[in-house]
Amino acid sequence: MELKDIEKLADLARIEMSQEEKTKILGDMDSILGFIDQIQEAKVDITERQAGLVRNIMREDENPHESGIYTEDILREVPKVRDGYVEVKKIL
Repeated sequence: MELKDIEKLADLARIEMSQEEKTKILGDMDSILGFIDQIQEAKVDITERQAGLVRNIMREDENPHESGIYTEDILREVPKVRDGYVEVKKIL
């Protein structure tokens, strides 16, 4: 990475930097990129993903009702209905 790369990044981020700051950041970036290289070279042997016990935390619906049996009751309570649907104000 070169000083012109730092200047380009600062320009893209719309950050004003002094020459001293650019030089300091350049040194920091070199050490950060070096650390990333070390991470990429690490040998990791994971053959299978391991996670905690996967389970459904939702309770079973013990007494489900038939679909649509409350539709008429709900539609009677709303201010506006159109073609069997609740009509709401358009928001953009």
